[in-house]
Amino acid sequence: MIRKQDITTFEFPENSIIWDVRDTNAFAEAHVKGAVNQPITSLSADSLTQVATDQPIYILCGGGSKAPRAAELLEGFDSQREYVVLMGGTRAARDAGLPLEQGA
Repeated sequence: MIRKQDITTFEFPENSIIWDVRDTNAFAEAHVKGAVNQPITSLSADSLTQVATDQPIYILCGGGSKAPRAAELLEGFDSQREYVVLMGGTRAARDAGLPLEQGA
């Protein structure tokens, strides 16, 4: 199941799994605190083995175009999981004053 959530109203639950699907260079420039880099080009069924099946996977990108595609790709691998696209991506998070980190 794919849901959408505006990143500016997202509360970032403790221990949440947040995948940033941009390439490694864009991720290193700035990313949402706690996000893990999982480039869309390397997503596979094996990627899902890192996360418990009952835990939602929050997905974001730079501005909101790659994350929905990544969610659809992941749903193709396992449609029983919950995927939440964080709409607006890193740019909207930055504009809203949410904490960002740099580096890999």
